[in-house]
Amino acid sequence: MPSSTYAITDSRYTRPPPPHRHAGPSAPWPWIDIHDEVDATQLESPLPPIPPLCDHNNCGGCWRGYPQSRFPNWAPGQVQRSRIDSAIHDYDSDHPCIIHYVNVDTGGFFTNAEKHLIMDGDVDVFWEEIAHEKRPDNLRVRALFLENLSGPVLQMLGAKYNIEPFFFSSSLSLIPSRFQEEVRPGKGDHITITLSFIRVVRGTTSKPLSSIHNLSSTSSTEYDAKDADMMAGQVINTQAPLRIGQGEGAYMLALDLLSVHLIRRNDGLGSTIISYHDRDENATSAPYLHERIRFAGQSVYWQSIFQKSPDPTFVLLTFIWHAMYAWDEALEKLYGHICGMESQIMSSSDMVLTRDLHTIQAHLLHYSSLLEDFRKSIIFVLDTPNPAMDSLPDDERVLSRKLLQKECNNLLIEVERLEKSRTMQERRLKNVMNLVFSTVNILDSKRMQDLTEAAVRDSAAMKQIAYLSMIFLPASFVAGVFGMNVKELSAQTLGTLPHYFAAAFPLTAVTVWIVMAFQSKHLFRDRDTTSFWTRLAWPILMVQSWFSNTKKVKMNMSSVNALDQWNINNQRRRARSTASGGGAIYELA
Repeated sequence: MPSSTYAITDSRYTRPPPPHRHAGPSAPWPWIDIHDEVDATQLESPLPPIPPLCDHNNCGGCWRGYPQSRFPNWAPGQVQRSRIDSAIHDYDSDHPCIIHYVNVDTGGFFTNAEKHLIMDGDVDVFWEEIAHEKRPDNLRVRALFLENLSGPVLQMLGAKYNIEPFFFSSSLSLIPSRFQEEVRPGKGDHITITLSFIRVVRGTTSKPLSSIHNLSSTSSTEYDAKDADMMAGQVINTQAPLRIGQGEGAYMLALDLLSVHLIRRNDGLGSTIISYHDRDENATSAPYLHERIRFAGQSVYWQSIFQKSPDPTFVLLTFIWHAMYAWDEALEKLYGHICGMESQIMSSSDMVLTRDLHTIQAHLLHYSSLLEDFRKSIIFVLDTPNPAMDSLPDDERVLSRKLLQKECNNLLIEVERLEKSRTMQERRLKNVMNLVFSTVNILDSKRMQDLTEAAVRDSAAMKQIAYLSMIFLPASFVAGVFGMNVKELSAQTLGTLPHYFAAAFPLTAVTVWIVMAFQSKHLFRDRDTTSFWTRLAWPILMVQSWFSNTKKVKMNMSSVNALDQWNINNQRRRARSTASGGGAIYELA
């Protein structure tokens, strides 16, 4: 089966890299980049930066001003850049916003599963319901799953629960983030987790890349201009889904987002979990996760935890387990695909397979950063205890804390296992790539051996032709001489041998001169800068070079002779000096 791995670059699948600088409220300039101008009106505003909380009794619908009504530092330009403005005004009004509910009572049971449809004409009614919401006395946690979120519902939830706009901006822009805010010791806080993860979705009807290419190539070094154009058009986009398999077994490993805002409190109304779900076809839908969380309440293991601890953070951990399941399944599918590619490479070294390997490796490197972000999110939950638990007795608080540490450690162990699996696949992929390169080198060596043997055969044939030419060359020369129309050989002609030589010698000299002018660039040191006219004067330059070399040789010879004479004279002086010291003078011949 031919490979069909590639990163989809269709505009409906691509997404820009997330701007992490706008992930949380710790950034003092929300959604203001370096070259953006600060809103002058807001800068000079005399109003306090933190307005007082609203009881929603006679506010006249304060939700309509969200987020500026609760967070004045979010100027209109910032709201627009964060995509909150488009979510408020450019939503799909033809479809209702649906909120799926799950209630967790004080006994740890998941009950009262229902959904609420909000049309544009029902916004005031819905606001009255949530502004003066009445909850059961035994309610511990209420989870809201937002499907097809509309602008008014976004503003109502933000104003009612005083939600930091970074939760919505991170969710809408798919920015991984985690932060705690509005901490009230002994009462509660708000924590937000937006986490990117990989999940398996069924492949679309997009045309597989392998069907475009010819898989009969024997060497990856052989590809034409068409292949080069295809390579230039296929950009490895790690933000886009990675398609694996083909036909019925085609899947996509797509980026998904877990976006959860948890409001922990002990004021009798119970805590609240808000789960945002994107409209993307590859994202986890609100009904799907709503069903999964409900079913988690049927687990005997988790039911015992919910009964032992009133901490709503444990419900948040079930959301995180959904991302864990998705990661494990995605890496499992990818492992099977890599194993399939290994068997293909054993019998083929096509250029498409080589590009597929590099594409998978790029995504595996990206998965490493996502898993690290996953690990940090779990550590954030572990290191951010619920302030509302301080009001409980010490033994109950300690037991709850130990349970939370245990479950977070279980998640961390799973993340470590996923990272090891990803590392193993990356190493295995490198081994496959080395196998491809080795196969290509072996095939190229065989081809070079075949070319060498063909060149040897051609050389033998040329030798035979040369031998035949040497046999007929004397006869051809004699025939050419006796065929000349000169008076010495044919009395009735006007040409003579001097005429022949007078024409042949100058023509031969001019031919040699021009040929040497074209080839003489190899005789000059500056080949690239030497002009044709300079090369045309090669005979003059050659004579000058010969005379120059002759002079240099003579000068060198004279220098050598002078040096030899100096050495001889020096030896004679030393000999005389030695003889004088011994009482006798010997004259050297």
